[in-house]
Amino acid sequence: MSANRPAAVVVLAAGEGTRMKSATPKVLHALCGRSLVGHVVAASRELSPEHLVVVVGHAREQVSAHLAEIDAEVRTAVQHEQNGTGHAVRMGLEELSDSGVALDGTVIVVCGDTPLLTGETLQRLAAAHSGDGNAVTVLSAEVPDATGYGRIVRDDASGAVTAIVEHKDATDTQRAIREINSGVFAFDAQLLTDALGKVRTDNSQGEEYLTDVLGILREAGHRVGACVAADHREIVGINNRVQLAEARRLLNDRLLERAMLSGVTVVDPATTWIDVTVTFEPDALVHPGTQLLGATHLAANAEVGPNSRLTDTTVGAGAVVAFTVADGAVVGAGASVGPYAYLRPGTRLGAKAKAGTYVEMKNATIGEGTKVPHLSYVGDATIGEQTNIGAASVFVNYDGVNKHHTTIGSHCRTGADNMLVAPVTIGDGAYTAAGSVITKDVPPGSLAVARGQQRNIEGWVARKRPGSAAAQAAEAARREDEGQQ
Repeated sequence: MSANRPAAVVVLAAGEGTRMKSATPKVLHALCGRSLVGHVVAASRELSPEHLVVVVGHAREQVSAHLAEIDAEVRTAVQHEQNGTGHAVRMGLEELSDSGVALDGTVIVVCGDTPLLTGETLQRLAAAHSGDGNAVTVLSAEVPDATGYGRIVRDDASGAVTAIVEHKDATDTQRAIREINSGVFAFDAQLLTDALGKVRTDNSQGEEYLTDVLGILREAGHRVGACVAADHREIVGINNRVQLAEARRLLNDRLLERAMLSGVTVVDPATTWIDVTVTFEPDALVHPGTQLLGATHLAANAEVGPNSRLTDTTVGAGAVVAFTVADGAVVGAGASVGPYAYLRPGTRLGAKAKAGTYVEMKNATIGEGTKVPHLSYVGDATIGEQTNIGAASVFVNYDGVNKHHTTIGSHCRTGADNMLVAPVTIGDGAYTAAGSVITKDVPPGSLAVARGQQRNIEGWVARKRPGSAAAQAAEAARREDEGQQ
């Protein structure tokens, strides 16, 4: 167990976030594959805290349900009325004490709308708090423009924090300070609990401010310190959609940099977007205009894009996926997909298989080396190895009530413009003729022909379309044939 392992992390996520102008609670807005609060919970988990409590308030049922989905061990505490940050932390601690938890050690307090905050920074905060013997340690940051932020005022000799002064209350000298308060703190658990009981509400908002705890502890002779974040952008909070977009760009850049440093080629980072849950192997190649979402994985030498969107999709080694939308699909090693393909959930392409131009697949298993080159729909099907599906084929899997399955064997050749009406099975090595509607099973090695016999009606155009361009062309052709005889 780490010496800096906190007794608890308390995440403040009770606010409404009215500036988002959304029916969705602010902390549930998505950013690179996780909710805002999901990012904070993930970073907090890197500390391995004994307890993790999220304080909920606005839309608490919805937020609590989301938290249960992403982290079953998260506790929730309810702040029924928004009475300030100090009150919110007190609700979190009371949730633990009511459950029989006696906190001993460090309590980290973080905000649920700071998705760029990293576990590494929280670990540095916990280490500084423990190493300096502070009663409370503020996570601070040095910013290019501190306008509007609370300034960290330090003692010149000891470096201890003597005050956090809000911008509106700061002197000109204090406003020149670029070190600001992030709203993230490390506290001694017992001292925090005692001080919260002394926080007053005689302020303009009538609320319990967590920052008042710092003054209470300092007046009691305890040391207040600060730990400066390595990157000031980590502490950015999200209050509106503009800030959400800015944070998405920053986090996406961070994720792409990590991928590129691990051996992935990203041709144009400005037009490439990935989720935090996407994984890569070295020498994967991502072309411009590509989105990689969910649990997508690119194996070594896989090539994706341009202009592709892959969600929860695995791309095998050396496979090429271009101009494609894929959701819940598996693309085998050396396979080829696109351009302009759509792989829906349940699609499994074998090694060196092909889903070509304007091909849609759903719940289909395609064997090794099998090709569906163009203009086809393959749904609810199993196809063996080294089979070729003719252009403009449709697997007719739905009877209006139920879905049915089509099975095609290995080394088969189906003709262009086939309708394969499920349930139907085509045996190994069988062929089907172009234009056929296959409604019965085809034995192995057979040729199935299921189309009407052709009948030519001589002179129909001259009789039915006299004087038309077609009739004139036909007459000219007839005369030419007669002249050659």
